[in-house]
Amino acid sequence: MSLPAAEDETPTASLPAPPTGLARFVRGTLGSGISVVARASGALVLNKLLAVYGGPGGLTLLAHFQNLMALLTTLPNDGVHVGIVKYLAPRRPGSRAWRAWFGAGVGLNLLMLLLAFGTLPVLRGALLDAFRPSGWWVLGLVAGISLLTTHAYLAAVLLAAQRLRAYIGLTVALSLLGPLAVGAALWAGWPVRWVLLAYLLAQGLTAVPTAWLCGRYGLLPRRPRLRISRAAVAGLGQYLVMALSVLLCSKALDFAVREVLIGRFSLGQTGLWQAVAKLSDNYTMVFSAVMGAVFYPRVAALAGRPAEQRAFVRAVFGLLALVLAVGFGVLWLLRDWLLPLLFDARFAAARELLAPQLLGDWAKLLAWTLLYLLLAQAQALRYVLVQCASAALYAGLLVLLLPTWGLYGAPLAHALRFAGVLLFCLLYFRRYFRP
Repeated sequence: MSLPAAEDETPTASLPAPPTGLARFVRGTLGSGISVVARASGALVLNKLLAVYGGPGGLTLLAHFQNLMALLTTLPNDGVHVGIVKYLAPRRPGSRAWRAWFGAGVGLNLLMLLLAFGTLPVLRGALLDAFRPSGWWVLGLVAGISLLTTHAYLAAVLLAAQRLRAYIGLTVALSLLGPLAVGAALWAGWPVRWVLLAYLLAQGLTAVPTAWLCGRYGLLPRRPRLRISRAAVAGLGQYLVMALSVLLCSKALDFAVREVLIGRFSLGQTGLWQAVAKLSDNYTMVFSAVMGAVFYPRVAALAGRPAEQRAFVRAVFGLLALVLAVGFGVLWLLRDWLLPLLFDARFAAARELLAPQLLGDWAKLLAWTLLYLLLAQAQALRYVLVQCASAALYAGLLVLLLPTWGLYGAPLAHALRFAGVLLFCLLYFRRYFRP
């Protein structure tokens, strides 16, 4: 059964235009602060708990587990859910088109989860051996990932329906439940691998209030069309292709790099590198949340006004370059106080790894700002090529630098990788910086 045609393809141009200008970007950034602060605070508490009670090895296992979660959920989260927001947003909840796209999203999510779970027995050694899993542990992993994906999909539906208060409330709940479950499991004396599973299952339980809210707002069709139509494949397929590039060139690569570092330097030593990487993850999460909610929609809305779009991108890029440079400079100056505070006194030795990590992150976040333009233009092939080239450069740099520089070679490779990506982006998008 195909999706409704022309009359259901309501253009977003008929909606009120979003605010313009750099001042609006700043105000929008501040307006998304509640959910961003909640997510960042939850991540910091989680890192602290595992660092104090599990040491560098515990922090490494936390990062490895979160990376495993990302491997299993990237295609739904970065593909289906990003696309479903785009295609549901201009449609009326309960309409024929809404039901059709909703069902297509459910069907594609089921397919993506089946593919993900199918890799577990095939790649069990690479994916699961670090956790020494039992059969019950693997079943808990499958249940938790299924629940978490259900929550994420329904949260995307809420976002498409502009139920922002409900979305923010659920984000806060998700950010609190994980650390609470970890704290309770550590207090009970559970092994780290079961603590991590409790963290996943607690987050997955947010699927229950999310489903209730969707039902309350009339966003759950009684009989969604679960057959995936050609229009759904064409529409959501480009986002799945981009998500696949993120999965292979970012999530899977990070997992493999951590495996290599654990094998070469042990869990404890890898934990020092993981501390600076975790610090990076925290502010990167904040950056992605803000840019995804404020910058990306505005850039997409200005697609038909190229001059205004270029001026907006140029102003935001200049502001971010300055703010990020100052912020990272402050982090570096406070490194001897910050690392023990956020993690544990045992992580003070990670101070030597922080400078190249911060330099690389400055380049990475600025490059990502420009790569949002490819997302806004749905330039799937070019986006994939950039991801692949970036991953290949990083892998080559690690091969060259780790034997000579040891553990310091990992953040150094990160810095050189994103310096190259930023240089490419500045050249490719150079027209955005012309007066």
